[in-house]
Amino acid sequence: MPHTPEAPPRKSGSSPWLRRSDLFVRVIVRLYIGMLLVVLPWTHIWDDNHLLSYIPYLSTVALSGVVRGVASGLGLLNMWIAAAEAMNYREH
Repeated sequence: MPHTPEAPPRKSGSSPWLRRSDLFVRVIVRLYIGMLLVVLPWTHIWDDNHLLSYIPYLSTVALSGVVRGVASGLGLLNMWIAAAEAMNYREH
């Protein structure tokens, strides 16, 4: 009779509440960062950044519409990932 290997013992996973709270925190943080990246490039805060006054070339690049659009696009992508992660959550 051939010897069959035994199945490894199952590890006890983390509690469902810990997984849910982890998901909640990750989704909220991603949504917040995403909204910030969508709105911030089009406000006066982006224009009046004193750190950019030290490097004039960087200032003209940061104030261009392309860079603002890329930042807003990254914010939308971040919000999309957060929503997808929240909708695809499954309990084990």
